[in-house]
Amino acid sequence: MGDYLVRGLSANGEVRIFAAATRDTVEEARSRHNTSPVVTAALGRLLTAGAMMGSMLQGEDILTLQIRCDGPVQGLTVTADANGGVKGFALEPQVLLPARETDHKLDVGGAVGSGTLQVIKDQGLKEPYIGRTDLVSGEIAEDLTWYFASSEQVPSAVGLGVLMNRNNTVREAGGFIVQLLPGASEQSLSAVERNVAKISSVTDLLKEGKTPEDLVNLVLEGLSPEITEKIPTAFRCGCNREKVSKILLSVGRKELRDMIKEGRDVELRCQFCEEAYSFTPEEIKRLLYTALQSDLKLTELKPPQNDGAGSQTETEQPENCGAGGQTETEQPENDSAGGQTETEQPE
Repeated sequence: MGDYLVRGLSANGEVRIFAAATRDTVEEARSRHNTSPVVTAALGRLLTAGAMMGSMLQGEDILTLQIRCDGPVQGLTVTADANGGVKGFALEPQVLLPARETDHKLDVGGAVGSGTLQVIKDQGLKEPYIGRTDLVSGEIAEDLTWYFASSEQVPSAVGLGVLMNRNNTVREAGGFIVQLLPGASEQSLSAVERNVAKISSVTDLLKEGKTPEDLVNLVLEGLSPEITEKIPTAFRCGCNREKVSKILLSVGRKELRDMIKEGRDVELRCQFCEEAYSFTPEEIKRLLYTALQSDLKLTELKPPQNDGAGSQTETEQPENCGAGGQTETEQPENDSAGGQTETEQPE
């Protein structure tokens, strides 16, 4: 069975939960970016959280999670949609650190260090929602738990895990997000606290073969949870040649002319998926021609300026000429319920 996530709700309607299995998704990211084990663990945790948080959105909404930090990984970016699609990258994919002395697990907190977590929700409004908090541990799950509590005022617990094989491929990955809904009773809060406290390691649960449904039942034990939705999830990038060509145009007319004069192919690589796109000088020349035609059209469509000679000004309708063109660029734990993140060293 491929990767998927589930949404669940307690019988009394006071607690909601999201749980995911993301092994293939995280392995795809590792393979594309050639990440070291500790970076795979960090990025995998954020990808898993992003997939679950994306499912909280609707329609064409887009979620972006950005971590900027002073640790050697420097930063992580993940983008997710409402339909299980997620993609991401690390600013520094190759980080080698010794295991933590306390438990001999991958030192994700050491790789991330201190910094900020920014959550951007593009919901089709004039301005996107942006929430920003400081990292509390760099372990990802605790940082997200703190974000939910402090920025969205939603009591939550987040558990994330990535388990690596000895050959540095991903053996298991997944996690959960549980949240108390407005008006939740003390009984529901106590049940969630008690159940989360029993989970010492999400990674151990994944190693045991626990499914997202199993995680739901463990976290909401005693609350008679019901699975309300199941969504396939996968590493998906929406880049294509047309979008990349528009990014190439954004570098500027002079730079494009210089590229043509050099007579060499130009390669652009998608930061999210590492897909490479090559453009020949002749292709760049055609792109430049289209852009210049678009500039000419926009110039001729500008209304005449008032010459200031009188209180009235007559204007003529401009004529259309040239071919149209467009340019766009892609831009890219712990409350009362608890939070945890675990990653094991390869066996």
